[in-house]
Amino acid sequence: MTEERNQAKLIHNLDTVEELREDAKMRMTAYQQEVARSFNKNVRARVFKLGDWVLRKVYENTREVSAGKLAPNWEGPYEIIKVVGSGAYILRNTEGKEVQRSWNASHLKLYHF
Repeated sequence: MTEERNQAKLIHNLDTVEELREDAKMRMTAYQQEVARSFNKNVRARVFKLGDWVLRKVYENTREVSAGKLAPNWEGPYEIIKVVGSGAYILRNTEGKEVQRSWNASHLKLYHF
């Protein structure tokens, strides 16, 4: 390896670095699309209608303290009275009192009488 050949190779590498970056970017985009397609094929959107009755997921801060590990994971039933956005709903309990904040469909499940 001579110094002139080394300089020529370095110049060639500097010229092709942008092409290599573009190729890597295209491969990364194709991979991300493949992963997204693989993930999204199993996603099932939950869509509720006005008047549907649903159960609401219970979280640690709303769970009864004395219930222990056998406490229920769902509470309700609640009636859907308003659709706020895509997948967000306003609920009303059985006494007719409206729940303060909206709930996402991923935290609700259909209640069957």
